[in-house]
Amino acid sequence: MSTTPPLIPEQRHQEILRLLRSAGVLSIRHIVDLLGVSHMTVRRDIAALEESGQVVSVQGGVRLSEWKGSEPPRERASRAGLELPRKRAIAELAAGLVDDDMVVFLDAGTTCEAVVPFLATRRGLTVVTNDFFVVTTLLDYPSIETIHTGGVVDVSSGSSSGSLAAATLGSISLDLFFLSTGTWDVAHGVTTPATDKVVLKKAAMAASSSCVLLADSTKFGTFERFKVAPLDALDIAITDADLPPDARASLGDLGLDLRLATV
Repeated sequence: MSTTPPLIPEQRHQEILRLLRSAGVLSIRHIVDLLGVSHMTVRRDIAALEESGQVVSVQGGVRLSEWKGSEPPRERASRAGLELPRKRAIAELAAGLVDDDMVVFLDAGTTCEAVVPFLATRRGLTVVTNDFFVVTTLLDYPSIETIHTGGVVDVSSGSSSGSLAAATLGSISLDLFFLSTGTWDVAHGVTTPATDKVVLKKAAMAASSSCVLLADSTKFGTFERFKVAPLDALDIAITDADLPPDARASLGDLGLDLRLATV
């Protein structure tokens, strides 16, 4: 019976850096769980990365040295330029699921925003969103009917959420829900750092005939404190072809319809 060999220190260092590029900051306990190594091993790895100037220790965890915030980079300006080729490839593949006369919910986020230009040729399309940037982009496509959910405004992400936004979705029948996330993995599913976002995403899932996750491979293997849904509750997940083979196998074991966009 074959077993996966343990990672050598350099491999662990690269994996920690990859996770930090996605999450911004990670707790030591989180890294221990993800890498399957001891607490002491992770502390040694962090010390080595800190000595090389790549990371900085924070209370209970670690962050990238070039990142100055006290939380993961969730501000729209911080995320807008990240992984652009992956986002475009995922967005184009996602748009292929949209037919004429559909009602589609685009979740808040730069990947969902990237879907909009690929919908230009659809007829009779209605797009519902909680993202003000998506609404602004849709102004260039007057043939697409646009509905904003309203709700409590989150200035940093340029979106709204909470019970008021969820109530709007309770009055709409959606054909497709394009769900975005900054964190997803097999054990925790889709997660988010704020409960008001959970409320809205769950309402969109309940209102929709089909739920499609849009998340690039750099976000896989990370999680936040509040759970939105397990991955096997979704219909389709669209990510990029850089998703590692072992991750693909794990998602396949869940029965998830996984689709890989070529960057």
